[in-house]
Amino acid sequence: MEAWQERLLAEERSAVLGTIARSGLPQLVPVCFAPVGGDIAIAIDEKPKQGVTLARVRNIERDPRATLLVDHYEDAWEQLAWLRLEGNAEVLQRGDEWPDALDALRGRYPRYRTMALEELSLIRLRPTRVVGWRWQDGQARELKT
Repeated sequence: MEAWQERLLAEERSAVLGTIARSGLPQLVPVCFAPVGGDIAIAIDEKPKQGVTLARVRNIERDPRATLLVDHYEDAWEQLAWLRLEGNAEVLQRGDEWPDALDALRGRYPRYRTMALEELSLIRLRPTRVVGWRWQDGQARELKT
């Protein structure tokens, strides 16, 4: 991954997780995330949710292919950038299965410091392909890693 891509992952606070629904259509949901080594941690936190098992969890358990889209928007288009991480995800039944992820998520999101993330599920995305784009030198160009 290039330095600007790592910065984008470190600086942006939300992203969109894409999983594959039973129908075969993409299912998108905004998420909080944290890079941990070469992987991405996504918490299933204590915010109110409908249903017993979240669709994203069911989708990953059925088909682990997933994508995370991180983007940065500015009215000054020279600052535009996005990053798409494609790979396989897994659902860890308890957050304490990946302590480094809990530390990273709590360091990034103060509200997570008071949540019992150890007892909740956690998504681990292992990217196998990274595609990014940013405005550079006055013209757009796509970078693939």
